[in-house]
Amino acid sequence: MRYLITGGAGFIGSHLADYLVGKGHEVHIVDDLSTGSLENIAAHVRNKRVDFTQANILDREVMEPLVANCDQVFHLAAVVGVKLILEKPVHTIETNVEGTQVILKLAREHNKKVLVASTSEVYGKAMENLHHSDQLSEDGDWTLGSTGKSRWAYACSKAMDEFLALAYYEEYGLPVIVARFFNTVGPRQTGRYGMVIPNFVESATSNTPIRVFGDGNQSRCFTAVADAVRACVDLMSCDEAVGEVFNIGSVEEITINDLAKRVKELARSTSEIVHVPYEEAYGKGFEDMRRRTPDISKLQRFIGYNPTYTTDDIIGEILHYRHSRVGDATRVERAAVS
Repeated sequence: MRYLITGGAGFIGSHLADYLVGKGHEVHIVDDLSTGSLENIAAHVRNKRVDFTQANILDREVMEPLVANCDQVFHLAAVVGVKLILEKPVHTIETNVEGTQVILKLAREHNKKVLVASTSEVYGKAMENLHHSDQLSEDGDWTLGSTGKSRWAYACSKAMDEFLALAYYEEYGLPVIVARFFNTVGPRQTGRYGMVIPNFVESATSNTPIRVFGDGNQSRCFTAVADAVRACVDLMSCDEAVGEVFNIGSVEEITINDLAKRVKELARSTSEIVHVPYEEAYGKGFEDMRRRTPDISKLQRFIGYNPTYTTDDIIGEILHYRHSRVGDATRVERAAVS
């Protein structure tokens, strides 16, 4: 098979490329490198089964032959990260909605199967209306805040991606699958745009204060990128998954306070854990979700999915990655001095 991965030099995209190449497939990566990095795909620079195009997915002339010459499309390109979304709401909306529109139009023209990446953000504050034991299911309602708060622009843009993808399936019969990622984490993820575990690990390993936003009692379920990638590939091989929406996540729930403690313990860090008001981090009126726990029973029914990584496993992987990066940088500095 030959796969096209939009956003393929990003965090999830690069791991997906690794997985597909490891299975013997050909991969064409397209990325504008706004948040992705050539370093993420450096292992494939001389691989004849991997091609790379630096381009914006809004450029239809560039994207048309790339879609035409692949067998299937993984559409992962999007603006991600709370910090970046708050800083550039116009860019967020235009890139996410218009980019998906370009990909779906081309996929229809060339009859290509597409997986559209979405996010747990589309649920918004839905869990506030559920019992504590409940989980977010794909056919449940979602609740967002005011349009006056750009915090919700990302959620709305990805919800429109979902509506558009499913409309292409209903109206044109385009084989589309929607994957809602829940807090996917792993090596190569940057904390630059507000990703919590990479930021905690960076602070813990440098013995600087670990900053917890809010009271820290908000909880999340973290998914290993390896589990998420495997789920995406299996969904694309499942004919019954076409036209469906799937949560991709873990059900191991942890508060951010406890997460900070686990990172500190596993890193053997002397860092102090400090609490920072949301307003100081993101500006006045910022809203966050207290809980976000996925129902993954649908994914289990369709592809037999079960997460294989615990939260401690994920933290351990990122710590190992961080230590290897610091070690590499130290060796480069020593070589330069000598």
